Amino acid sequence: MSLQRNTGLAEPDLKPLSARSLVASLLLRSRPPRMRGARLVQWCGLFGVAEGTARVALSRMVERGELRADDGTYELAGRVGGRRSAQDWSIDPRPRAWKGGWRTGVVESGARSADERAALRDAMRRLRYAELREGVWTRPDNLPRASGSVESWSIVDAQCQWWTARPEGDSRSLAAGLFGGTAWDARARVLTSRLEGATGGLGGGDDVLADAFVAGAAALAHLRADPILPAALVAGRPQGDRLRHAYRAYEAAFSAALTRWFREH
Repeated sequence: MSLQRNTGLAEPDLKPLSARSLVASLLLRSRPPRMRGARLVQWCGLFGVAEGTARVALSRMVERGELRADDGTYELAGRVGGRRSAQDWSIDPRPRAWKGGWRTGVVESGARSADERAALRDAMRRLRYAELREGVWTRPDNLPRASGSVESWSIVDAQCQWWTARPEGDSRSLAAGLFGGTAWDARARVLTSRLEGATGGLGGGDDVLADAFVAGAAALAHLRADPILPAALVAGRPQGDRLRHAYRAYEAAFSAALTRWFREH
């Protein structure tokens, strides 16, 4: 059987963020998740995004229901805002004790559009499932529903029937084949190093703040892709804990640096 890995890995180099990503990523980590439009435009300008481009991005996010606008203030809403709790869970995961079972979603028979199929694949990966074969998604049954967004669960529940199974044979080999933990750890080590360096340099100017934000966004995306497998299925995965520790230190330092930046500008 050919296993299709759910690695969720990004490219080795950190990519520039679009205006939409800059706004969404900043608000997702802000408490509360709202900010004046002028500040969001100013924030995008730090990354070389023109004012007009930033304002168009804000308008389109409002049109798509991703933001609510009220007297010049924008607040996260809809499916983007719904990802906040899943992000928080990724930083401080609380998996259940594993009893050896696997949770399996089987796509129901019947015609599905290309958009529905694509939405299912994206949602399953966000929920940390891997495709065993076409139409069959599975993972160890150790994660609560709170580990994923309501949006993702609504998509997969609408297209799948759910089963609890206990595979015969070596579950550790199955997990390794499906989730590719070695590759995830290698990428996590790179991101941890970059994030620690960026955190230590915060306060060194506009370019440092922008670089740190990009490094933090990449680290958070990688944590969202952590399969969080039961300890019984992995030889030892301290790298995830190291990246989470580095991210928590970064987030505290970045929040203080961002406050200073807005005050000084």
